Amino acid sequence: MLTPGTLDKAFAAGDTAAVIAAGLAEEKARTVLDIGAGSGGLARALSDGGFAVTGIDPNAEAIERAKADFRGARFDIGGAEALPFADAGFDAAVFVNSLHHVPVEQMAKALGEAARVTRRGGTIFVVEPLAEGPQHEVMRPVEDETAVLDAAARAVADAVRSQLLELRGNVVYRRNQPYADAEAFIQRLEAIAPSRAAIIEEKRDEVARLFAARATTDASGRKVLTQPLRIYWLRVPV
Repeated sequence: MLTPGTLDKAFAAGDTAAVIAAGLAEEKARTVLDIGAGSGGLARALSDGGFAVTGIDPNAEAIERAKADFRGARFDIGGAEALPFADAGFDAAVFVNSLHHVPVEQMAKALGEAARVTRRGGTIFVVEPLAEGPQHEVMRPVEDETAVLDAAARAVADAVRSQLLELRGNVVYRRNQPYADAEAFIQRLEAIAPSRAAIIEEKRDEVARLFAARATTDASGRKVLTQPLRIYWLRVPV
């Protein structure tokens, strides 16, 4: 169950990596599969926390960057709907802002694959943005994710209803993401999904205008966009 102390502090800080690490420690997990690992930021944080991490992502360029920048974890190229790993090979699996990038018709399969490669009684964390808040509003001209975010939430609910997974709890928290400027935000949008390049170029001025209107400034002078997130704490049935 959700516990006080370190976990509450991580939620309050909006630190997703710390939330995941605290939850994994609570579950006594050691081996972790990061599904949708991108360029390895979460894998690095978890590895630094003592977890044995394998990251997988369909974006070959992102995985090559992860391999080049960080040798403390294993990284593979592949999609969530067909994981190239043995049954029950991990103590835990995590989707951080990645389930909604899986094609809608494959989301259920992706959750099934996560359950397959996670041991019985093991933990699956799914962290997904909500279709609201400043960051969602600023990126909407490039890609309105409302429909796919709803589909991801329904896929999790369906996995629980079908008893593929057990729901231990879910919490909404706010992440305050700093950016040097609007251009840094735009570059991140493209890095996450290179297919957005053409629409980003078309909508660059509109995104920059929305960024200026919706970003706040933190104590260090950085621009910040707030994004509400929901974390689903799930367990593979014993």
